[in-house]
Amino acid sequence: MEITEQNIQKFSEKCKNIFTQLRRDVVGQNEVVEGTIIAMIAGGNVLLEGVPGVGKTRLVRSLGRVFNLPFARIQFTPDLMPADVTGTNIIVKDESGNSKFQFQKGPIFSNIILADEINRATPKTQSALLEAMQEHSVTVMGESRKLNEPFFVLATQNPIEQDGTYPLPEAQMDRFMFKLIVPMPSMDELMDIVNMTQKTMAEVADSACTGEELLEMRQTANGIPVAEEVMRYAMTLVSATHPDSTEASEAAKKYVRLGASPRAGQALISAAKVRALMQGRYNVAYSDLNALAYPVLRHRMKMNFEAVAERVSADAVIGMIIDELGKGEKPAAKSEAPATEDDKKKRGLGRK
Repeated sequence: MEITEQNIQKFSEKCKNIFTQLRRDVVGQNEVVEGTIIAMIAGGNVLLEGVPGVGKTRLVRSLGRVFNLPFARIQFTPDLMPADVTGTNIIVKDESGNSKFQFQKGPIFSNIILADEINRATPKTQSALLEAMQEHSVTVMGESRKLNEPFFVLATQNPIEQDGTYPLPEAQMDRFMFKLIVPMPSMDELMDIVNMTQKTMAEVADSACTGEELLEMRQTANGIPVAEEVMRYAMTLVSATHPDSTEASEAAKKYVRLGASPRAGQALISAAKVRALMQGRYNVAYSDLNALAYPVLRHRMKMNFEAVAERVSADAVIGMIIDELGKGEKPAAKSEAPATEDDKKKRGLGRK
């Protein structure tokens, strides 16, 4: 697709409208909101990690309203079965009274899927999402069925309560483009949340983008050029997480047991193109890669015993790797989307 000034302007206006509408329902959480929108435009899935009550489910429901797409919530529990997610064949009788099999679609046949508390389901049920997340199709009883486009899985998990939970398999973790950490709100944000929910608990955001427009935005982003040096840096960033590779960083050699997969490189470039357009640039910069390295890599790296013993987090190691490579300014682990004038008035000048 040829990139024109009109495409770029339309992309920018759509992003602005999307953020404006989401802020009607979600207070603060700018880094999480921005990361989720980037992933959706790029065509990736998102894992949201945070304690209960910080707005994970509300964010996903609001996204369904903003993009005017069908939304389905799957509450993952230990007794949930794969057929409860994908659907199954049931026996029905036709007009002649003859019995036949008819496929009953499961909640996965929607555009936006909220997999709530995904780590509470057994690995057998979690694996029901694997094909849908990667191939955008579902195979039941030997027959493959395509899912509607655009299709996204936004999963949530609680990092504190681990009793009765099942850690996600490595293959499934790798299929999430981003892992976003949802922090507790600040005092001012907490006041805004309580004041907002006193009026109504329902979402009030209006539609700002259709599914067709979202697919057009994805095509526009895919056409953004990436310089060879920037591409090489992105691949070096991924390779540096492998302690046994020729590009291994000192931090990875010391703290990492297993590095990121090739999907990390794909996610890094796809997301960086969207971020560049959001900031009004027509090409990917080192700063885009450094900012997105945290959500792309933090769940794809496996820390070793030394990291656990010294309480060194994956984010800390990513920061060390960026410092070692020395390309551009290292961003904070949490970057915020630009605040509107209303946000500045509410939260005070100078606050992030």
